[in-house]
Amino acid sequence: MTRGNQRDQDRLKAQKKASANAKKPKESASSLAKRKEADAEILRAKQKKKEDEKAEAATTGGGK
Repeated sequence: MTRGNQRDQDRLKAQKKASANAKKPKESASSLAKRKEADAEILRAKQKKKEDEKAEAATTGGGK
């Protein structure tokens, strides 16, 4: 049994990792949906701003 110590070390490492993940609070479905909607709204605002800038550049005929 030459790998006994390595198995023990790996087992300890896995336990430590699992306990670290167990401490994190889970995000509820409603808060997840709210966060996704807020992120989507931010992205829509960014896209609209970019489109407005592109349209402005096209009407003035200039670039950067």
